Amino acid sequence: MITLAVVGAGQRGTGYAAWALEHPGRARVVAVAEPRKVRRDRLVAAHGLEPDAAVDDWRVLAARGRVADAVLVCTLDRDHVEPVLAFAGLGCHILLEKPMALTEVDCRRIVAAVEEAGVILAVGHVLRYTPYTQALKRVVDSGRLGEVVSVQHLEPVGFWHQAHSFVRGNWRREDESTSMIMAKSCHDLDWLQYVLGQPPVRVSSFGRLSHFHAGNRPAGAADRCLDCSVEATCPYSAPRDYGDRLAAGRHGWPLSVVIDEFTPRALETALREGPYGRCVYACDNDVVDHQVVSMEFGSGATATFTMTAFTEQADRRTRVFGTRGELRGDGRRVRVYDFLTRREESVEVGVEGTADAGGGHGGGDAGLMDAFVASVAAGDPALVRSGPRESLTSHLTVLAVERARRGGTVETVGPPDGAF
Repeated sequence: MITLAVVGAGQRGTGYAAWALEHPGRARVVAVAEPRKVRRDRLVAAHGLEPDAAVDDWRVLAARGRVADAVLVCTLDRDHVEPVLAFAGLGCHILLEKPMALTEVDCRRIVAAVEEAGVILAVGHVLRYTPYTQALKRVVDSGRLGEVVSVQHLEPVGFWHQAHSFVRGNWRREDESTSMIMAKSCHDLDWLQYVLGQPPVRVSSFGRLSHFHAGNRPAGAADRCLDCSVEATCPYSAPRDYGDRLAAGRHGWPLSVVIDEFTPRALETALREGPYGRCVYACDNDVVDHQVVSMEFGSGATATFTMTAFTEQADRRTRVFGTRGELRGDGRRVRVYDFLTRREESVEVGVEGTADAGGGHGGGDAGLMDAFVASVAAGDPALVRSGPRESLTSHLTVLAVERARRGGTVETVGPPDGAF
């Protein structure tokens, strides 16, 4: 049985750790480091840990030596590098929530550290592990589409998700977190290179913050939704969004980010005093709310990626255009149109949960944990689909995309200095 230590018991760390409870013969959580007492205590209770197995700082855990076979590093984005270096140096295998790091230098430091230590690294690119992705990739790899010529890929972030995470929430400002393309869409740029089996060589990008700023603030709007005379007509109303979830007993993400105690009084206090009750037109956010990326691959194939806040939150949608057929995927179904027979076939997909974090990313969270634990148990890094070199490549792509957006340029994607 593989032992696990959790570093960061927020939504992602708690979610990954829950896999061990569902697979008691394969993995067991033995320690947690989390600064917030309520989150730390919940994980202790869920996994039956002894009190001294829970600490408020990962450094305390690291000072004890190799306390577990593997460590789940699920801290905030800017706090990934140091715990990875420390625990890899102790010989612990690492599951690292995406993004792996925010700069090329730090991404390369992580890759060098795990390779030097000889430990397994799995980055949380969970979209690689969904049943949907595997079904879609089998079609592409089979040659049924002929040569892939171009791809269209859409990430419909969802209007309320944008407001929750990227206007009011932890990822609203680049100086406190990272760019939108890194925080939200490194999943998608990684997914495209995985599906096509090659990284892009050139990229360009356009996007900006268009809507969620003071210039679009309605007349009569207050700084907080609870005090606002136009709240009832605003699609971004915090009391409506979070209040409806509370009333329906939907206590998972995103409500679990806003309150720890699921009562109307706790929610009112949070919306009156905390960041999630602010008017979306009176926040300090600066990340983009829409972005388009164009990519060219070594084979000559091209792809476009669109990320936009202004949708119903839904599964990603993809069209792959080949010389012998066309594929359409919506996260739950894969349809293939054959140019020779002029017939369409639906490919069976075993969908699990929903596409968002609260629904396990369509089976991706469980798929990642299953592969990581199997990899550690067998000592076989090949069982992980999102290892250090693959993840470095996708992060180099993201960084090039953001340079292109800011500079209005076409950027070359740097090589990862290793096999793709």
